[in-house]
Amino acid sequence: MQKHISSTEIMNMEKQERVHFINSLGGFKSVSLLGTTNNNGQTNLAIFSSIFHIGANPPLIAVVFRPSPPERDSLRNILETGFYTINHINENIYKQAHQTSARYDADISEFDATNLTPEYKNNFKAPFVKESNIQLGVEFKEKIDITINNTIMIIGEIKKVYFPENCLCEDGFLDLEKANTITCSGLDSYHKTIKISRLSYAKPDKAITSIT
Repeated sequence: MQKHISSTEIMNMEKQERVHFINSLGGFKSVSLLGTTNNNGQTNLAIFSSIFHIGANPPLIAVVFRPSPPERDSLRNILETGFYTINHINENIYKQAHQTSARYDADISEFDATNLTPEYKNNFKAPFVKESNIQLGVEFKEKIDITINNTIMIIGEIKKVYFPENCLCEDGFLDLEKANTITCSGLDSYHKTIKISRLSYAKPDKAITSIT
């Protein structure tokens, strides 16, 4: 039996119940760790499930930040330095990744608090997460203020990508399951995935076939 909930009923929910409910409605989401540092070398690491693809030429990716306060150290660091990393979460580190959502003081690095390892390579200015199997180095490009709910969208260009060699297919597809990347739903539910199939490019006069 299907249940119906109106917008009025949603707004009458207790705050935390409403937050969990609405965050679940978007379906399964990518979830990653955002690695940043300020100009003084103080590192920050935070979990985000609001990261999404913008375009491939140039390669752009976006992340949405909730309103401040509280102070958003990741956002401040991105605007200060212009660089950040996006690190896929895998089954071995998801509990540590979740812990980065705690509100630590600005002088405490979540890398230290969660025993995750900052990794600097090829002179990129922001720290990668060493324990992550897929790592993106991103350069800040644009800040968009979303006035309807006071959130902020940050768009960046992907400058560096690191991943296990055996995860890259001949056609450029990156097999995330081979890299043990996990997904999430809501704010606190983490999931492994099982691929059903990759399908051929859809055309009006051509039947869909399975690629793999």
